Amino acid sequence: MSGSHRFAVRALTLAVTTTTAGFAGIASASMGNLGTSYGVMPVDVATAQSLSMFNDQVSATYYNPSYLTTDERGELTGGILHAEQELRSARSDADGDIISDSPSQHVLIGMKTNLGSLTRFDHPIYLGFIAGVEKYGKEMLAFSSETSETGQYLQYGKEPLFLNIGGATPLWRGISGGFSVRVTLESTAELDAVSTLGGETSRERLAVNAEPSMKSILGTTIKWGDTLCPDSDCFLDGWESAFTYRTKSSASTSVNSNIIVTQTIPDPGLSLAVATIDSFQPETLGFGTQYKGDGWRIGGSVEQQNWSELEDEFAGDTIRDQENVSSGDRIRFDDILVPRIGAEYELGQHFAIRGGLAYEESPLKTTRNPELNYLDTDKIVAGLGISATYNRTRLLAYPVRLDIGYQYQQLQERDFTIVDFDGNEQEATADGDIHVISGSITLKF
Repeated sequence: MSGSHRFAVRALTLAVTTTTAGFAGIASASMGNLGTSYGVMPVDVATAQSLSMFNDQVSATYYNPSYLTTDERGELTGGILHAEQELRSARSDADGDIISDSPSQHVLIGMKTNLGSLTRFDHPIYLGFIAGVEKYGKEMLAFSSETSETGQYLQYGKEPLFLNIGGATPLWRGISGGFSVRVTLESTAELDAVSTLGGETSRERLAVNAEPSMKSILGTTIKWGDTLCPDSDCFLDGWESAFTYRTKSSASTSVNSNIIVTQTIPDPGLSLAVATIDSFQPETLGFGTQYKGDGWRIGGSVEQQNWSELEDEFAGDTIRDQENVSSGDRIRFDDILVPRIGAEYELGQHFAIRGGLAYEESPLKTTRNPELNYLDTDKIVAGLGISATYNRTRLLAYPVRLDIGYQYQQLQERDFTIVDFDGNEQEATADGDIHVISGSITLKF
C-alpha cells in the first residue's frame, strides 16, 4: 500500500472515531449494566440483589414487574449510586497492576402509580418506570468499543442510559403478573467529507440518529397463603415465590463513512463501515422465594444467565472482528447460574436493616483472547444496608423513606494470557475490589 493510501486509511479511521465521539462521548467498554453489576436501588445493592424480586420499590420494573402490585400507594423515588473500582492485572513487564479505576456514578429517578382510577373497572393497574444516567446526569450517551493489547475488563464500565418502564396487575388469589420493557439505543451515523493529504477537510456532511430498542421483561409473583388458603390460616402464610424472564439486550452503534482524498482517492471515495455493541445483558431466567415473618424476612434467588449468546453478537461486531479470527482463538462464553441469599429485620417502627450474599461465576470461558484481551473473574458479593421510614412529617401527608446501601465485590484471582498486537504473549493475573454506595429518598402518595 502506498504512503498516501496509508494516510487516507488513517484519516478515515480518525474521522470515524471523531464521528462516534461526537454523539457518544468517552467511556470504557462494558458487557454489564447498572442492574446486573451492582443493583438499581439501595435495597438491591444492600442485599446483593437477593431480595430484588420482592422489592416493592420502582426497581421492580427491572427485576420483577409483577411486584409493583404489592404496595397500593403511589411512589416517587430519587437516588444516587457511586461505585469505586480497582480492577487489576498483574504482569511482570508492567509498571503497575491497576488497569481501570474510573468510578461509575448514576443519578436515578423512578415513579409508580395506580392507573385503575382511569377505567370503569374496580381493578388496580400499576404503572412504573425508572431511569438512570451516568456521571450524575451529565453523560447520557457515553459509548466505547475497542481492542486492547494490555487487557480490559468484560463487565465493568459506564452504561450511561438505564431505562425501564412497565406495568402490573393482580390476576387471581395472590397471583400477580407484570410486563416491562428495557429501552436501549441503536445509534447510527453517516459521515461524508473531502480531505486533502494535509488532513484539511471540506464539504463535510454528518448525520446522526438514535432509535430506541425495546426488550421484554416478564414477572409473576405467587403469595402461596392467599392462593391456596384464601379463607383460613395455614402453614403457607408468609411464603412468596417469583419467576422472571428477561430477554437479551444491548446498546449498539454503527458508523458509515465515505472520504474522498484529493489527488489520491477520487470519487466515489473510500468507504468504511463500523458496527459494534456495548452494555450487553444476557437472556436471564430467575426464580426466587422468601418468607415474611413478623418484622423480618429471609429469601434468596437463582438466576440462569445465558452468556453464550454473546458469541453470536461478537461475530457481527466489526471492531472485535471474531469472524476473521481462527476458530481456536475465538472468544467463548459459558451460561452461568448465580445464587443469592439475603435477609431483612425491622428495628422497631421506623428502621430496618438488611444484608445479602451472592457468588457469581465468570461467564468468560477462554483465558487467551488475542486483540480483545478481555479479563473477567469469579466474584463474591456482600451487601449491607439500612432504611428509615417517617410516617408523619410537618409538610407531607404520606410517609417518607430514606435508604442507604453498601456493597463490596471481591474479584477472585484468575490467570490469563495477554497477546499484544505483534503476537507476543505475557502471563497476567487478574483480580480486583469494588465498593458501591447507594442512597435514595422515596415519597409515598
